[in-house]
Amino acid sequence: MNPGRLLIGATPLGQPSDASARLVSALARADVIAAEDTRRIRTLAQALEVKPAGRIVSLYDQNEAARVPALVAEIAAGATVLLVSDAGMPLISDPGYRLVSACIDSGLPISCLPGPSAVTTALAVSGLPSERFCFEGFAPRRHSARMTWLATLAAESRTCVFFESPRRLAETLKDAVEALGPDREVVVCRELTKTHEEILRGSLAELAEWAKEGVLGEITVVLAGATLKADVESLVSQVQDLVEQGMRVKDACAQVIATNPGSPSRRELYDAVLRSRD
Repeated sequence: MNPGRLLIGATPLGQPSDASARLVSALARADVIAAEDTRRIRTLAQALEVKPAGRIVSLYDQNEAARVPALVAEIAAGATVLLVSDAGMPLISDPGYRLVSACIDSGLPISCLPGPSAVTTALAVSGLPSERFCFEGFAPRRHSARMTWLATLAAESRTCVFFESPRRLAETLKDAVEALGPDREVVVCRELTKTHEEILRGSLAELAEWAKEGVLGEITVVLAGATLKADVESLVSQVQDLVEQGMRVKDACAQVIATNPGSPSRRELYDAVLRSRD
């Protein structure tokens, strides 16, 4: 008997019409739909005018470990199981990791039905550099753990995306001001793709002040990467070493700048080298 397969399906963040044609087809044909919230997937299917042919079972953080063996057995026996979360891509700060890992261990086929993701949607509208970024999941709930986590972002040069509860957003932004400084750029995305979507851009200090009034809805935060600043005295020392080896000052400055992120301009470094000789 040929095994079935696991389908990982991205669901709309807010607008049902954002559902892909492949997701609509899978909702109609899958033998089993494993959903983070069975009520929400039924509501989505109704909005899409789809009648699921298979049964719908719940799969959330608290029951995933117990559900996995039976779902893997069904796939092995030939069933197609569709994995969906409440919104966006399953596994991305949502349930599904244990099921996918178990299917891989069992050598069962897995396919992904790509679609909406709050992470990439927020990154796209943020206006912050997106060629390199990191995703941090949900910010820690407790103050001490949050400050420790924020400290790891102090020198992170990539744009950072993370989720936060609207109830904790004000405290998180306040802590970020303390840990990262008031001027770091940040974008708060609220209710992405929904009727009351709101994108707020500014400094950490500005948005921390805004959040004091209270916030509602799903929140995705995009934090600008740190602007690295190289130590000028160290750079001057490196230039001097190269000059002593026979390199021209201008060429030495160019080489040092190329190998030290956050360096000043070539002119600024050149002038600093000349001043050091006075």
